[in-house]
Amino acid sequence: MSEKIDQIVEDLKTLTLLEASELVTKIEETFGVDASAAAGGGMVMAAAAPAAEEVEEKTEFNLMLDEVPADKKIAVLKVVRGLTGLGLKEAKELVESAPKQVQADMAKDAAEDAKKQIEDAGGKASLT
Repeated sequence: MSEKIDQIVEDLKTLTLLEASELVTKIEETFGVDASAAAGGGMVMAAAAPAAEEVEEKTEFNLMLDEVPADKKIAVLKVVRGLTGLGLKEAKELVESAPKQVQADMAKDAAEDAKKQIEDAGGKASLT
């Protein structure tokens, strides 16, 4: 393949799903083709491939404290302090200001474990 074609393929790999969708629409409008037709099926797959890679590549998660029932606040506070290393005052402020991010950029296993700890203590947590 030519260097120009190789560069275009590399550029396609970096597109988000929204950008890939916009590209397909623009190609259809510009060249009067239908990318969903059998002959154009390869284009749809090429445009959709980067989006599939992005989903698989998510390796870092943010732990969110969504809700803390009043009767479980102390238990959740202890878990948050253990997870974050915050002092009592800072952890208390974090717990009382839920929904709030507890930790950012965590590995999947660590994030799921931390979420489970918060839920076991009576709070509600989620991963983003």
